[in-house]
Amino acid sequence: MLLKKRTKYLQIAFNRDLGEVKKMISLLPVSEKIIIEAGTPFVKKYGLSGIRDIKYFWEQRLDQPGYIVADLKCMDRGSTEVEAAMEAGASAVTCLGLAPVETINEFIKKCAFLKIDSMVDMMNVEFPFEVLKNLKQLPDVVVLHRGADEGVLNREKMLPHHLIHRIKGTYNIDISLAGGEKIKDVTSAFFNDADIVVVWRSFYDQPEATAKLAQDFLAVIK
Repeated sequence: MLLKKRTKYLQIAFNRDLGEVKKMISLLPVSEKIIIEAGTPFVKKYGLSGIRDIKYFWEQRLDQPGYIVADLKCMDRGSTEVEAAMEAGASAVTCLGLAPVETINEFIKKCAFLKIDSMVDMMNVEFPFEVLKNLKQLPDVVVLHRGADEGVLNREKMLPHHLIHRIKGTYNIDISLAGGEKIKDVTSAFFNDADIVVVWRSFYDQPEATAKLAQDFLAVIK
């Protein structure tokens, strides 16, 4: 696994236009605890070149190698998509837990072979254990995810904090939590032992406030 064990990370997903993303990344504090995500809409718009660009922007800011997640949400051809993302410079790739088990297995196998991190996103998966127990090999990261539309249109849908300890109690695996956007969401996620917290909407809505938002979120990481 490329990420350090027992280290907390803030993952920021970028989905604005390329020029805006470049400017926003230039405003981020220099921190190894920040993970940069090429969000799904961003990748659909800019393709593999977008992943390369976002990696270049962040590494120029860091002045050292940076960690880049390509949020492909793979549902088929897991091996092929992983190889493409790796060639574009991704450090990690996502596959949906709703994908066929054969696809997830090939996805994880290819990630391990290419030495990049595999992230399985459990959005809309009611019982993540049912997915995990059927895999030949565990992913590096399980993503517990309340979708963007759910967060807006289904206010009663809670973030799945209760699953973090349950999964960690069974498997030696890192957990990423996505779907919360407020400081209290990030604080609660880390309090409940998440390793990575993913945010995007606040940065998308307030690109001019990127520096302050990042500093505020990083302040709750211990």
